[in-house]
Amino acid sequence: MKLKPLHDKVLIAKTAEDEKTEGGIIIPDTVDKERSQEGKVVAVGRGKVLEDGSIKKPDVKKGDKVVFGKYGGAEIGIEGVEYIILREDEILAVID
Repeated sequence: MKLKPLHDKVLIAKTAEDEKTEGGIIIPDTVDKERSQEGKVVAVGRGKVLEDGSIKKPDVKKGDKVVFGKYGGAEIGIEGVEYIILREDEILAVID
């Protein structure tokens, strides 16, 4: 299945959450885990339509590793993979 975001939307594959803490403690599935705030850009829309009708191209591109806000976007699951769709302005940074 192909999913193409519209306008200024970005499709991000969420980074898998750690099952262990840095100290080596295993986190059971029954514990409410914090939502991951990192992911990899899978697809990008054409860009934001400005008031004059022109299109501002996105600053992020496919393959970028990004950090986004904790509560933004819409989570979806496709073929067992967790994705999030959000507006480009909800992305906080690109990780090099």
